[in-house]
Order: sequence, then C-alpha cells, then structure tokens
Amino acid sequence: MPRTRTIPDDRIFAAVQALLDTGGDKAVSFATVAAATGLAAPTLVQRYGSRDGMVRSARMAAWERLETATAEAILATEDKGPQALLKAIGTADAAALAADFRDADLAQRAAAWRASVEAALSLRLGTGQKARESAALLFAAWQGQQLWSRMGEPGFRLKDAVKRLT
Repeated sequence: MPRTRTIPDDRIFAAVQALLDTGGDKAVSFATVAAATGLAAPTLVQRYGSRDGMVRSARMAAWERLETATAEAILATEDKGPQALLKAIGTADAAALAADFRDADLAQRAAAWRASVEAALSLRLGTGQKARESAALLFAAWQGQQLWSRMGEPGFRLKDAVKRLT
C-alpha cells in the first residue's frame, strides 16, 4: 500500500520553479529540491523517476495553471478590450515558460496557448485579417514586455500599443 503524500506536488513544483528562477536549469537536482521541500531525495526519485521527469512535471503543472488562468481571463473580459484581457492574464509564468520549447509536447502547448490568446485578442480588435495581424503583434509586444520587465527594463504601456494597432 503506497504511503500518503505528506508534501503535495504543487509545493514541490513551486520549489522547482523557484530554483529555476534563481539559478537556471543547473540549479535543479534531487538534492536541491529535497533541501527546499524537506523530502528525501529518494522519495523524489520514486515520485518522478528522473530529474528531467521532475522538471517536466513542474513545467506541465505551470502550463496547466497558465491555461486555466487564461481561459478564466478570456471569459471574465469578453465584453472588454484587449488591454483588459492581457491585464487579466497577468504576468503568470508566460515569459518563464519559453525554456520549455525544447520539449515537443510543451512547445505544442505553448503554440496552442498563443493561438488562444491571439484569437481572443483578435475578437476584441475587430474582424478580418487586420484584426488577426494586430492581435499577433500585440501578443508579441506583450510577451516582449513580460520578458524584459523581468530583467528590470522599463516597459511600454499596453494601451499605447493597442492605440497604435487599431
């Protein structure tokens, strides 16, 4: 009979993400995650099989959270403009998830997420090809802002980008 998990996966995934954020991919090992969570390294091996399996599980969970937050934001802002949608999605882990493109499954999730955000933006910008192109440009600008703001760079105002694109 398996033992009850005393520390849930979400807490382990948060520790993995914190290590990735502060030290990059090389900062994550069974030993560092064990130290951060209080679990024994063999327990982590038993749960995830390998270090890469543990990191992938954490990233898949982050995508799940981002997809859920995006779907909720799309519904909550369906009668509002593109700026409200992007603000509702927030800074979630969108920029940090770019590293996942090495994994084909995670890259596919990223492409599907991007398509859903661009489609929702397009609906808020109008109809036709111009709205789709503006949505793609706005998405790219927003993602660039997310990336560079993490590095302390001053960003632009999304409402200024929306005005220029519409």
